[in-house]
Amino acid sequence: MMQIGTVAYGTTLYDELVALRYEVLRKPLGLFFTDEQLASEKNYIHFGAYDGEELVGTLQLVPEAHGRMKMRQVAVDPSRQGEGIGALMVEAAEAFARDKDFIIMHCHARASAAHFYERLGYQKTGDMFEEVTIPHWAMEKHL
Repeated sequence: MMQIGTVAYGTTLYDELVALRYEVLRKPLGLFFTDEQLASEKNYIHFGAYDGEELVGTLQLVPEAHGRMKMRQVAVDPSRQGEGIGALMVEAAEAFARDKDFIIMHCHARASAAHFYERLGYQKTGDMFEEVTIPHWAMEKHL
């Protein structure tokens, strides 16, 4: 049974989220997390998706001003992609944000993932740009 919930920064479970994010998002690009990058995540909201005891997905939320919540670092175990885990995590993150009175969820979506977000109701809000060496779109959804 899939469980999606928050994970505290600095815990062993958080370290597992970082490891999954590295394998899915950074390693294929030849990038690493710096200590400064990880330290900046202290006040982020970290989600883990678990199938039993197995971590299968993760994402982060960053509260911002004016009712905006940024979603970032969405990653699903490659062996489990296509099972709807990403959509379940995004839905859980949106519900969390709505419960905290946020009205807009936004993200920088890799160009290869833009259709995934569009299927979930996100819209592109500008021109394509480069981030972490690859093309991205700014996208958002009114909650």
